[in-house]
Amino acid sequence: MDLLISTSVFALVMALLAVLFTSGHGRREQAADRLERVKIADDDLADDSGLLRTDRRRRAAPANRSEVLLEFLYRLHLPRRIEEGMWQAGLHLRVSEILLVIVLMFGAGLAIGQMIWHDRLFALGAGAGAACLPLLYIRIRRSRRMRAFAAQLPFALDLIKSSLEAGHSLLRGLQVMVDEFSDPIGGEFRTVLEQARLGMSLPRAFDELLKRMPEEDLRLLVVAIKVQTEVGSSLAQIVGRLSEIVRTRQRLQQQIRTMTAQSRMSGMVVGLLPILVLGAFSLIQPGYARVLFVDPIGKEALKAAIALDVMAFLTIRRILRIDY
Repeated sequence: MDLLISTSVFALVMALLAVLFTSGHGRREQAADRLERVKIADDDLADDSGLLRTDRRRRAAPANRSEVLLEFLYRLHLPRRIEEGMWQAGLHLRVSEILLVIVLMFGAGLAIGQMIWHDRLFALGAGAGAACLPLLYIRIRRSRRMRAFAAQLPFALDLIKSSLEAGHSLLRGLQVMVDEFSDPIGGEFRTVLEQARLGMSLPRAFDELLKRMPEEDLRLLVVAIKVQTEVGSSLAQIVGRLSEIVRTRQRLQQQIRTMTAQSRMSGMVVGLLPILVLGAFSLIQPGYARVLFVDPIGKEALKAAIALDVMAFLTIRRILRIDY
């Protein structure tokens, strides 16, 4: 119990330190990012500034272990990754707020796990699972928003092509598309237009859009706009051809999901069947399932079963991942 309390206090202190570190450095990073999004800088100057920043970090070596840990967390860019995930999910929150929610969920899961199972490892597992729930929610929101964006993209490209063929400029075609489509594609392209009005070049604005929505089909549009800007080819024909390519890729993706539906369902059954069977035995014959939570050998067997179940689920998911 003392080890559990000390672990909880240590996790809370480290989370508070991470929040303070993020709030101090996050403001500087946000200010730098905003300046970089508005100004038009050459790639050589950007590379030189990156080298200068790296040299400063190398000269400013951390002194103690806490600074080493914070420097390690900073190099992982975890706050920035969480922030980018929230942008892509359409959640406009601070990173410190999400970290605070994660810490509170970890503490609640830790206490509930200790009250139910009276085992440190199970309590830590329950706390870690509860702490992952906010990140899981962000991931689900991000996936749904990305799918909605991909579903709207071919129709938006058709509208842009029609506007260009009618004699409008690209900015006018984007404005028409923004007026006709709802979020997420309408809001994201509205941001592109606002950045272009503030003086940012259109290819740079589309690069920022690609960072907010890292969709492979959108990457093709960004490349087409850059080629048209440098070469001066017919953008209407490029956008029309791109719309056909995007639809072909989406049909291929749907065919792949259809052919792997049975295997994905098998993976879900493999992952959920032990939990369902354990729950059924807990209701029908509580004495059979109680051994797993009371007897030391039963606890070890339950831990091994959980580890093997997670490994089987991840293995099946990795096998079914197809890159095309």
